[in-house]
Amino acid sequence: MRTDTIAAIATAFSESGIGIIRISGDDAFRIADRIFFSKKDIVRWNKEKEKTGIKKAAFQKMFFIENAKTFTLHYGYIIDGETVIDEVLISVMRAPKSYTAENVVEINCHGGILILQKIMELVIRNGARTAEPGEFTKRAFLNGRMDLSEAEAVMDLIQSKNEFALRASVDQLKGSVSSVIKELRSRIIYEIAFIESALDDPENYDTNGYGEKLYVILDQLDRKIKELISHADDGRILKEGIQTVIIGKPNAGKSSFLNELLGEEKAIVTDIAGTTRDVLEENIRLGGLSLHIIDTAGIRKTDDTIEKIGVEKARKYALEADLIIYIVDSSVDFDESDEDILEILKDKHFIVLLNKSDLNMAVTEQEIKERLCDFSDYEVIKISALQHQGMEDFEEAVKRMFFKGEITFNNEVVITSMRHKEALMEAEESISMVKQSIKAGMSEDFYSVDLMDAYAALGRIIGEELGDDLVNEIFEKFCMGK
Repeated sequence: MRTDTIAAIATAFSESGIGIIRISGDDAFRIADRIFFSKKDIVRWNKEKEKTGIKKAAFQKMFFIENAKTFTLHYGYIIDGETVIDEVLISVMRAPKSYTAENVVEINCHGGILILQKIMELVIRNGARTAEPGEFTKRAFLNGRMDLSEAEAVMDLIQSKNEFALRASVDQLKGSVSSVIKELRSRIIYEIAFIESALDDPENYDTNGYGEKLYVILDQLDRKIKELISHADDGRILKEGIQTVIIGKPNAGKSSFLNELLGEEKAIVTDIAGTTRDVLEENIRLGGLSLHIIDTAGIRKTDDTIEKIGVEKARKYALEADLIIYIVDSSVDFDESDEDILEILKDKHFIVLLNKSDLNMAVTEQEIKERLCDFSDYEVIKISALQHQGMEDFEEAVKRMFFKGEITFNNEVVITSMRHKEALMEAEESISMVKQSIKAGMSEDFYSVDLMDAYAALGRIIGEELGDDLVNEIFEKFCMGK
């Protein structure tokens, strides 16, 4: 691990009121003292300059960040040579009680881009280097300030797209995932230690009936891990948003429905069939949910080369979607294009929206359900995008389909990371292998290998069984200054 002093602009580049430059490392305080003058020192310096013309380099300061108490805030100025750059507040955090568990200084200056750049350049000239993306959080992890699951939660918190993602990230940052994983690992390592002790000292450790006892313990662990895995896909969808594709025949009202969801005229709507040739992507919030919606070209047989490409794209996106919204023009009869669409819907979550329900309906809800008798996970709702009808029913249908009608923020631990899910699946497989060994009547020494594999797989979630390359890859995804 590199232990030099790092610095970065920790706020976005914008003409905002306040900007923050974070410095972390052994030299953080000394660097700050080279460029920071307290208000009292500035007053004294100005008086002496009038009398003697003394330069900053020869002036004896009275206040030093190096001597400041931790968790204190100090008012003064950043100075480059003889020039005052900005009026600032400096926060002082001494190791190990800081974000990185190192000495940390944060310069709170005015938020102009030029000011931030000037102060950052001054910090670098005085001994710091520019931090890599995620390096502050990486140091927090490597210094034992947080485990890897908590470190990953930092970036998830920054990137939260909805209320669930925010709450899940905060809980994970507080150690919700970490505590569960540590409990599972402690129970596994206890059994490993017992087995190893029994093999080394069989006279003092009774293993009669141990296999049966271990099986009961592993069954409990297995159920807990499977429970975590079972919620992982819902967690991922809630965190990242539901990948949603709108499909239907040309002129069924797909673009009108999208505009209704967005509350503005984003998609072109005309009476001409086939207006949408390419995909249109939008992100919306629906209650506590996030939907990444793709509006596609109308699906039909066509000789138009460009429209054909659009239809193929619609099929491709539909196959990859978490949710398909199938818009049906209920004012016209079912035809061959609708039959083609039904083939796309197989094995997918989908909602059928009977649009134009304010007109005489040629396709009824009962008829649609009869055609969908071999399908399982779907809902049928009558709407009129033109008359703004049925949108609340659609929102409730999405909630029922993915979250049994209600999004709750209880004390349940929800896995939102694919990396965590894969590690849990590996651990579950290893535990299953131990259970098989017990059923087969194999000796205790066979149990240890698979138990250790399960222990190691769970350790990768919190960063205790992880190579440097993967650690670097995880933190490279972080933003600058964090």
